[in-house]
Amino acid sequence: MAQTTSSNATLSGTTTATIRQNLPDTAATVRIAIRTTLGVFEAELYRRAAPATVENFLRYVTGGYYTGGLIHRTVKKDNQPDKPDSIKIEVIQATVGSLYAQYALPPIELETTQQSGLKHLDGTLSMARDEPNTAQYEFFICIGDQPQLNFGGKRNPDGQGFAAFGRVIKGMDIVRKIQQSRAAGQALMPPIMIIGITRKT
Repeated sequence: MAQTTSSNATLSGTTTATIRQNLPDTAATVRIAIRTTLGVFEAELYRRAAPATVENFLRYVTGGYYTGGLIHRTVKKDNQPDKPDSIKIEVIQATVGSLYAQYALPPIELETTQQSGLKHLDGTLSMARDEPNTAQYEFFICIGDQPQLNFGGKRNPDGQGFAAFGRVIKGMDIVRKIQQSRAAGQALMPPIMIIGITRKT
């Protein structure tokens, strides 16, 4: 915070200090870089479309929670149950570092794609969850368009879908490389380490 003092600024004959406040962080789009042991990719977060979800994610980012985190899960067409009623998707899923999980922030309210207007397209970042309003820090990235993850989609029985909040804009080849890494079922073996997630804008 910058502080400036003017000898000409007086109030009742007393010199006062004029303090310039930091401007509020109101950027509609926030850009981040995700550094992994397989490479770096960048994403945009859509704060105006999904404000609560983006603010929650940024709290984890600025708190350093993802340092030493893991991309631990790969979901591909060939590692999901092959049943007539199964809804297959393609994503990778990430989590915070193990030391930070115990300090997780409270779960957030689900911002559905019906509310945000966002869709689960190729490269979309979205929050992993169990029941509605249970998302905390685990997130996933779509490989290819995944409409069944939107509000009304059938991947989750409750039909509420998942909270999309951003999209990869650079380095999608790294995301695809991670998805194709060696795995036992859906568990990446070994998981891909997140060196860190940093904000660029």
